[in-house]
Amino acid sequence: MALSELETKRIEKLVGGFIEKRRPPAHIRSELDFGYRVCGQSIEIFEIRPIWNKPSEYQESPIAKATFTQKQQVWKIYWQRSDLRWHSYPPKPQVKTLEEFIAEVDADPHGCFWG
Repeated sequence: MALSELETKRIEKLVGGFIEKRRPPAHIRSELDFGYRVCGQSIEIFEIRPIWNKPSEYQESPIAKATFTQKQQVWKIYWQRSDLRWHSYPPKPQVKTLEEFIAEVDADPHGCFWG
């Protein structure tokens, strides 16, 4: 089941604001930028860069993911390891609010999201 329209608008405001704050200056966004998408019950935050040998094409590299679990009413936090699979984020596998998810990704105390 997808998130409601009201929840999606709230995500756009919160996550969109967070991404806007983290984005690099406009003059280098063609070389590095950040974005997000909502897929079903999940929010994915990713980095956007040109492909090294095809600079006219861009690739996305995942940074963080949060999936809302309706039954438990929590956001589960994931990070992508070198095996290119999403893994539960061990220090804080779930949070109650989207604000807590954003705060954890922003702080990145264990270097899992921003390196």
